[in-house]
Amino acid sequence: MKEKELERLTLLKEEENKLYKKNIEYICGIDEAGRGPLAGPVVVGAVVLPKDSFIEGVNDSKKVSEKKRELLYEQITKETISYSVGIVDQKTIDEINILNATKLGVKLALEGLKIKPEIIMVDALSNMDTLGIPYISVIKGDAKNYCIAAASIIAKVTRDRIMREWDEIYPVYGFAKHKGYGTAEHIKAIKDNGPCILHRETFIKNFIK
Repeated sequence: MKEKELERLTLLKEEENKLYKKNIEYICGIDEAGRGPLAGPVVVGAVVLPKDSFIEGVNDSKKVSEKKRELLYEQITKETISYSVGIVDQKTIDEINILNATKLGVKLALEGLKIKPEIIMVDALSNMDTLGIPYISVIKGDAKNYCIAAASIIAKVTRDRIMREWDEIYPVYGFAKHKGYGTAEHIKAIKDNGPCILHRETFIKNFIK
């Protein structure tokens, strides 16, 4: 591992290492993917990694290429003590709004873990059901904390795979390319073809008559 990458990862783990020094063993990183798209679910990743985890390349998923994310996903899931994803579909997003859907995803992801973490580090969320587990909310946590960055990769890769599967069913929208985000190409496809069941009605109301 190059010295610069070693320094970056050491900085990413700084806050977690402070917690480990307080005899906390299980820290859960949590992050989501898919709050902004016009279609598809929101996916929340929850990851508990060993204290000595030091996976080269772990970073905010938005700063990592799709190919690299897939490789990191395999490394993270192989090394993790436990990981889980909470998936909340577009219908529920329309019913309870995206913020509440994301918070529901956090609860679902935590329920799926094989162990109960002692503390949670989450990216910019608060006032949610964490099953009684204390949490630290970190603004832009996916760029500041190792465990949150790892969770962001789990969430993003999981969601991207879901959208690629949907692309095979609804190829006209180009989901495999833009993953449901509001690109000009996607908006044109909605206007030309109308929405499909994957679209969030509350997100696309300005694009359809």
